[in-house]
Amino acid sequence: MPCSSARTEASSCWNWPKENQLNTLYRAISCQNIDAVDITDQLTMWLDDEGLINGAPLNRAATLLYATHRPPHQHYHGRAVITGGTDRHGNTLGLTEGQLVQLIEFHLGNSGLKIPAQR
Repeated sequence: MPCSSARTEASSCWNWPKENQLNTLYRAISCQNIDAVDITDQLTMWLDDEGLINGAPLNRAATLLYATHRPPHQHYHGRAVITGGTDRHGNTLGLTEGQLVQLIEFHLGNSGLKIPAQR
């Protein structure tokens, strides 16, 4: 379900599951072993832990996103899922509308695509 204008900045933008989060991530990434990489306190990147050794293609966007926030120590391979941080109980949070917009702007701004100006 997409974001609605009635949602607040702190609420989850998409219907992130409260249960079976790990299974959701495994299905989205299509892998056997998953790894969580904290980009910031509010953003976590989930990847195939064996992406490099199983021949998955370089994920330039994921590598660039990480390198923008922290000193890079490796390239990331395969599919990536970006979620919000965690709540006080350690549960993974979905992205807020603001986080989603920032990620889209970041991706488009670094993709080399010419983005038309608003009239």
